[in-house]
Amino acid sequence: MIDKCPKCAGETFSKAGVIADKQRFKCKDCGYHFTVGKDGKSIDPQIVKRALQLYIEGMSYREIESVLGVSHVSVMNWVKKHNITRPEVDCVDSKQHLLPHSKLVELINDQSFLDQTNLLISRVNGHYMVLTFAP
Repeated sequence: MIDKCPKCAGETFSKAGVIADKQRFKCKDCGYHFTVGKDGKSIDPQIVKRALQLYIEGMSYREIESVLGVSHVSVMNWVKKHNITRPEVDCVDSKQHLLPHSKLVELINDQSFLDQTNLLISRVNGHYMVLTFAP
């Protein structure tokens, strides 16, 4: 049973009809209409952390969506919720690569490539996200 209004946490409310076979309530304190809490899909906190990390590393919302398989709107909401800001970076020439382990090893073993670029490496869904920046 409901014990508090989800908007104002008020404890006085009344029944206000039925919607989609769910009881609807109206808070007497703030007038907010709500139904019994729905069992929504929960997101693994590790996915949220990874999305925020990728955002900080310079990926766009839609790029994160394609890599992690979560909505770009969800990523945007998490960034706002946690008040995340990207650090200011002087270099704007960055590229992202999603590589399997074997390709990552090849890339790291190429000394001339390492001398010419700066790298950020993150593990994403069994692959490695490599962000390269020109120095």
